[in-house]
Amino acid sequence: MIHRASRKARLFLLLSGAALLSTPRSLPAQQPDRAWLQKVRIAAYPLTPKNAEQIVQQAQASGVYGIEVDNDIPGRYESLWNPSEKLEAIRLVAAAAHRVNNKAFVYIAGFECISAHADSPHTLAKEHPQWLQRKLSGEPAVFDTKAAFWIAKGEEDVWVSPYAADWRKMYMERIRQIAATGIDGIYVDIPYWMTHFTGWEDSWASFDDNTVAAFRAQTGLDARKDIKLGDTADPGFRKWVEFRIQTITDFLAEILSNAVAVNPSISLIPEIYPGIEAEAPRVGADVYQLYPQVDAIAHEYEFGESEDHTAASRTPLDWFQYQIGIRSFRAFAGDKPTWILNYSWDGAAHVAPRDAMLNLAMSELMAGANFWDAKGHVMSGSNDLATRIEIFKWVAAHEDIFGVHREPTGEVGVYFSDTTRNFYPRDFVASYRGVLLLLLRNHIQFRIVTPRTVNSFDRQVLILPDVRVMSDAESNAIHRFSAHGGRVIMTGQAEAKLNDLSNAVRYPDAPERAYLKNAETDFSSPDSPWAIDFLRSLHLSDKVEVTASRNLVAHVATIGRRQFIFLANFDGLKAGEVATPRTQHDIQITLQAPPGTQLHILPFLGVESRISGKQRGGQMRFTLPSVERGAIAWIN
Repeated sequence: MIHRASRKARLFLLLSGAALLSTPRSLPAQQPDRAWLQKVRIAAYPLTPKNAEQIVQQAQASGVYGIEVDNDIPGRYESLWNPSEKLEAIRLVAAAAHRVNNKAFVYIAGFECISAHADSPHTLAKEHPQWLQRKLSGEPAVFDTKAAFWIAKGEEDVWVSPYAADWRKMYMERIRQIAATGIDGIYVDIPYWMTHFTGWEDSWASFDDNTVAAFRAQTGLDARKDIKLGDTADPGFRKWVEFRIQTITDFLAEILSNAVAVNPSISLIPEIYPGIEAEAPRVGADVYQLYPQVDAIAHEYEFGESEDHTAASRTPLDWFQYQIGIRSFRAFAGDKPTWILNYSWDGAAHVAPRDAMLNLAMSELMAGANFWDAKGHVMSGSNDLATRIEIFKWVAAHEDIFGVHREPTGEVGVYFSDTTRNFYPRDFVASYRGVLLLLLRNHIQFRIVTPRTVNSFDRQVLILPDVRVMSDAESNAIHRFSAHGGRVIMTGQAEAKLNDLSNAVRYPDAPERAYLKNAETDFSSPDSPWAIDFLRSLHLSDKVEVTASRNLVAHVATIGRRQFIFLANFDGLKAGEVATPRTQHDIQITLQAPPGTQLHILPFLGVESRISGKQRGGQMRFTLPSVERGAIAWIN
């Protein structure tokens, strides 16, 4: 199976800024018939008309629940026009999966379409040039094998405009036909504006006639003449970026609407690789905006500066920032699930594939995401099948922990502002990460607050990390929080609407960015005087305290009426060299509990046990057994 979304093929320049004005709103609740999305243990398989039973047998034998099949109808020009054979294959695999109480979902492309024979007169680009995305210069989005590894020699690869009406009508008809097969989900790969192939990074495409006409109808502006491309101080360009993001969001909403009209239980899962960073407004697929419109998101979220971008090559700081990304996705998602399609190992000479896989699985599970690792940088296969089976078996045995929604605890809120990220990505993302890194390293629990959730935030402290742009609704919510006794801490160039908050604590020089920069230089350095003062200023009274290495992450959350502490150990890891964390001893957990309470301990891939603690006033203090990669602790 060829995967069309390698980080190696996606080289981006940082966005200097772009605006997307968001309206705070609540996420719809996850439907009961989509509960399977929370429980998936994913593996992927290439689907043919003859191998449906074999796929399901292999999946069952290796503990897979949630079978991805590659059967791309709209992404291949031939099957876009004649889908019958592929539709029958989808019917067969859906039926086979359902006979054994499994679930299956099918891969399709978003705007990409490949014609098998570029030299034929019957290719999409030759027969429908008006459908193509284009640069401002008019250059069409047509590529060959040099552009990306998944484009075979002799193929034509194009990217279609979502405003190509005839194509979109045909695409939505294919969606309805796929839904009618009984398949459980449709997995839409990278529905982006073409800005991620070499030479297109600064294009801010698309300027095809259909898209330009749609923008003019909405705004009255001519995208070719009335905007200053790349200039975020220009109101026209801000509208262009807002329009591009809304276009992708609406496209996915239309896919789901067409699918459920035929099959009410079907789910939509887009694959998106930009996370909290500047690439989101550039490609137009912003996961913060997308979560309300879909049933889950599969994040191809890689992190780190190494060439292969795999778990084997991550530093401890990379792992912490990976946790920050996943925790952000979970906050955006509400009670919807977050899947992570990521890559543990791709030939690292000094790291065993098993160790890399274990680190990746542990990091994602402890942060609340579903684990999906594949061989190398594709979607299918495994670097070590025995290890994957072991992980899936353990996850399945503890589905009551990993297959349900968990609610983070903590008296601190950290604000994610999508509009500020779009305008000022370098500064905001660095501030946001700097604050969260400080909290993670000191085991201070937090919730990530967004424009959708700020109205309901009722804890002690709300931190605004260089939040420069917000709507009146957001500002009003923060004023109410302050008026009811909540403490607001603002760093950097705070939004002018908040200047009248007399009791707010302000750090106008954004010292959290210096904290992050110092961590990038020397991750082992102690906290700076500013960081120590900042932590003291929180005046917290957390109900759960964790005493452990600063290289261990502790996420505290509730599931139902139980309180859990998820521990992820990154101590001693060395990128490309050491993939076994240093074992942690004498971790202490202090929490409010009556005398005699026992703490349940579940080591990563291990067996549950219980330990007794010591009473200290109205609290109990527990000293954990040694922790290797990770562990979960809880009281009933």
